[in-house]
Amino acid sequence: MKRVTGIGGVFFKCKDPQQLKNWYEEHLGFNTDEYGTNFEWRQMDEQKGFTQWSPFPDSTQYFAPSNKEFMINYRVDNLRELVEILRLEGVTILDEIEELEFGKFVHILDLEGNKIELWEPYDTEYDKIVNSRTS
Repeated sequence: MKRVTGIGGVFFKCKDPQQLKNWYEEHLGFNTDEYGTNFEWRQMDEQKGFTQWSPFPDSTQYFAPSNKEFMINYRVDNLRELVEILRLEGVTILDEIEELEFGKFVHILDLEGNKIELWEPYDTEYDKIVNSRTS
């Protein structure tokens, strides 16, 4: 079974998310929205995928219980099956799988206490959401 298939997102804390998004838009050409920006890519089978770049305010509790300034989101193929395997392997699973319109999510901790978000994307639905933000 494939476990992680790619990086789904890079999330990090900053003093002023809007100001930072504006800087990246002006100087590096990011096309930002309220969440940050998406980098589109194609898988070998030509299916479209995305990696999300998102600044969060310093005060966010979204990364808790980790005290790091960042959190990585990894794309996976079959989240339910992977969570069962991780449970058997003794990995700390922080919450129940949450299903949203663009995929399933769960959070785990790595060996050093970094919070990790696992995401089984529904790429076609995610594509619709991303396109609706930019149109």
